[in-house]
Amino acid sequence: MAVIINDTCINCGACIDECPVEAIVDEDDNPTGEEIYYVYEDKCVECVSHFDTPACAESCPTEGCIVWGEVKDGMTTLEARGDAGTPCIDE
Repeated sequence: MAVIINDTCINCGACIDECPVEAIVDEDDNPTGEEIYYVYEDKCVECVSHFDTPACAESCPTEGCIVWGEVKDGMTTLEARGDAGTPCIDE
């Protein structure tokens, strides 16, 4: 249900500041050990009830860096979301 930050992330911090539910952590707290920012899928709400599109993707300066994750049963998702792996915002 969450969005995913891929390896094109430049660690600028724009997404962290915009996330309304604090679901994004920096590379120091990424549980995978990768040096990119990470979205906790159990916290991400895809900005449902907050914004029309994910705020992290709107604020990201790197085109295609934030993509849709797999939809999980019972999770809240945006109606207009794309397929898993596609960018959240069309540039």
